[in-house]
Amino acid sequence: MRIEDCNWMQVERYLERDDRLVVPLGSIEQHGYLSLGVDRILSERVSEEAAEPVGVLVLPSLPYGLTPYFAAYPGSPTLRVETYRSLLSDLLDSFADQGFKRFLFVNGHGGNDGGRAAVEAWESGHEGCRTLWHNWWAGARVRAVVDEIDPDASHASWFENFPWTRLPGVEQPQERKPMADISQLRELDPGAVRELLGDGSLGGLYERPDEDVLRVWEAGVAEVRALIEHGWGAA
Repeated sequence: MRIEDCNWMQVERYLERDDRLVVPLGSIEQHGYLSLGVDRILSERVSEEAAEPVGVLVLPSLPYGLTPYFAAYPGSPTLRVETYRSLLSDLLDSFADQGFKRFLFVNGHGGNDGGRAAVEAWESGHEGCRTLWHNWWAGARVRAVVDEIDPDASHASWFENFPWTRLPGVEQPQERKPMADISQLRELDPGAVRELLGDGSLGGLYERPDEDVLRVWEAGVAEVRALIEHGWGAA
């Protein structure tokens, strides 16, 4: 259930029976020929589809994250690590004060892992609260499907090319781009990153048939739903 489809009174009633909250995390950043909002779109949608049958509330995806290496691509803003960590901690403080106790962060952008330590530190200081951090694209079920279809799957490749991340009228290149050596990506200055990546894709095919990408999607939704239902363990 999307929290923005509720009023405060409905959320108060929800808290009488449940204390779970799904927090999608995204980033506005270059994704080659795909939407700049890929990470926001995917983290929010996978959370909503997973949570809807379970009746758990989902926040809008946080659109700004940590992506300093893409600064040379217009439309790719970044937060500072300390800003991001403080933001996540502040959100947890605020929602915990209102009665939420279990928080599933569904992350859609690898750079945002820089905020994970703050979430874990927050949990250690709040008895009775639980946090989970899940990089949805890296889950075991998702990776198993991806590896079966085409393991050359990375940023701005077919792996992120869903019907809801494509832009009208924008055609995808048909060749397979050689995989870039990204081992030093986060140590390069933004200009060097753009020189390395060119159009922004890290490599692989730019698109595959929808039947392939929808298999990946179904695995991602199932994995997030399993965490919502069963991932909490003992508080």
